[in-house]
Amino acid sequence: MVTIEKIQEFYANQFEAELVQEIAEVGQLVQFKANDMLIDFQQIIIGMPLLLKGAIKIMREDFDEGELLLYFLERGDTCAMTMACCLGNKKSEIRAIAETDGELIFVPVTKMDAWIAKYASWRSFVFTSYQDRLDEMLRAIDNLAFNDTNNRLKNYLIEVASVNKSRTINKTHQEIAYELNTSRVVISRLLKVLEKENFLELNRNVIVLK
Repeated sequence: MVTIEKIQEFYANQFEAELVQEIAEVGQLVQFKANDMLIDFQQIIIGMPLLLKGAIKIMREDFDEGELLLYFLERGDTCAMTMACCLGNKKSEIRAIAETDGELIFVPVTKMDAWIAKYASWRSFVFTSYQDRLDEMLRAIDNLAFNDTNNRLKNYLIEVASVNKSRTINKTHQEIAYELNTSRVVISRLLKVLEKENFLELNRNVIVLK
């Protein structure tokens, strides 16, 4: 159940009281665990997520049937790609996978247009979220286009540590390779280089940033 108190905990200074009331009435509270798939490619989008706790990674399918990490969502965020699908009545073009345990509210797609017209705070939230996610996607493109794999790996590890709020990263070399759309062999080699540079310490399926 979505309570007004729960919404106010995160959005009291952002949304009008009337909007908070409407979100409580129509929103669906969803709790999730790390690695849960929340949205899949080509899925019909029925709601837009408002993230209350935890972190979610947004993946994009590439032409070779691989995937590429676009950005992470954290507390207070929503997904611009999901909003675009909601407003355009399109199937999902992203995959959303839980990076950590967490909680979110799904807002029905039927409310999107009405709230944009009715509430200035919702309109501002949607447009600001679009801009924030666009900036993150541009950084991801710049990282892919202008950085070598070594620097991409460094940036990735720093971001994962940030969203998990821990310098200990519990991921296999294969998982990292998958999210960076490269091979496990390349990732294993680069991690050893970074260990020699004293950037991190390698243990079995655990990476500790220094």
